[in-house]
Amino acid sequence: MKFFTIATSLFLLVFSAQAQVLSVKEQAVTINEVLTDRIDNLLPKLMDEAKIDCWLIISREYNEDPILKTFLPAEWLSARRTTMLVFYRDKKNESIHSYAIARYQVGKSIQAAWNPEKEPNQWKALSKLIDSLNPNQIALNTSKDYGHADGLHLTEFNELKNAMTPSQLTKVVSAEKLGVAWLETRTAKEMAFFPTLLSISHQIIKEGFSNRVIQPNKTSTNDLVWWFRQKVSDLGLSTWFHPSVEIQRRISNEKDAIIRPGDLLHVDFGISYLRLNSDVQEHAYVLLPNETSAPSELVAAFNKTNRLQDILTSNFKTGITGNEILAASIQQAKAEGIQPSIYTHPIGFHGHAAGTTIGMWDMQQGVPGTGDYAMRKNTCYSIELNATHTIAGWNKPVRIALEQNGCYDGSSFDYLDGRQKTILLIQ
Repeated sequence: MKFFTIATSLFLLVFSAQAQVLSVKEQAVTINEVLTDRIDNLLPKLMDEAKIDCWLIISREYNEDPILKTFLPAEWLSARRTTMLVFYRDKKNESIHSYAIARYQVGKSIQAAWNPEKEPNQWKALSKLIDSLNPNQIALNTSKDYGHADGLHLTEFNELKNAMTPSQLTKVVSAEKLGVAWLETRTAKEMAFFPTLLSISHQIIKEGFSNRVIQPNKTSTNDLVWWFRQKVSDLGLSTWFHPSVEIQRRISNEKDAIIRPGDLLHVDFGISYLRLNSDVQEHAYVLLPNETSAPSELVAAFNKTNRLQDILTSNFKTGITGNEILAASIQQAKAEGIQPSIYTHPIGFHGHAAGTTIGMWDMQQGVPGTGDYAMRKNTCYSIELNATHTIAGWNKPVRIALEQNGCYDGSSFDYLDGRQKTILLIQ
């Protein structure tokens, strides 16, 4: 009966993950609905906040600006030739105008604004459109601190300068503030399915950390890594980084990567779905023959690291910087007897996304630039951190490294699909 229960649970787990993944066509519908909503309802607010009334995004095919890709409809897998997008905020009429200097519109929201028969030169057509709009500022994707917002390449920049009038050139500014806000801000439509992305991620990890996949004394960490990759592919999904699986074990002569009873396993895993990303780290313990639960010392260490998560997210506040959050959290953790290391990052359109950076593994005193960026509401974060614990009988201090994803709404932080609160067990 026990075997039947375990097998049935695993079957339901696998079926549930598959059932939650929309068909490619359904995914396209969702992506396009979200994009239209973001352009119509989010972009005007962000342009007003940044005090930018004209935003240019320019890229060539297969050399895309990271931000440009977030404006392409689901049917576009890349830019086409040279793709030029212009977003104009008509504050007087409280409207947003979206143009493509192209022969055809880009999706439903971005209208074509180039007639090659009247103006054969695409760059001059862009300049003429800007003249007709007469904006106060012309924002370009250049940024020192964020690669995500630094997508205008030198060739396109030089072409643009050559096509612009002297008056237009005086209006050029960086779109960094607007670009980062566009990337990091999540909408209600996105938050409706973001938890599903985390649910799928968690289910895949639970299946991987089970006897369905792991045969103690036989399965290696590399076997498990490639199982994760294959599982993602079989579900019709993709991953934005190669997973990793690590072993921590008691004092032992076994130094290989074969998973054995008594091992503490750690996985770092994430997937991409509906243009958003997950990034999750969890732990599992392989039971010894005489065990029915993880050792109490490991459980205590795990609980202490859960507490570190609580400390960090309790310090989230709109308007304060990542470096300020980091300093306050480390101070509080150490006062509670925790040895912390915090390296939390925004997550969304990118796995390591634009926004408020809260530490890096090698920068526990603060991160110049991205750590000085103030936290905003309706933004999501990968709560990535670890705490080390000295446990008798283990090779070295045990490192409990956890990572879970959640959203900050301006007043509180909530995990998108919960978080790991107990160590997973493998028979």
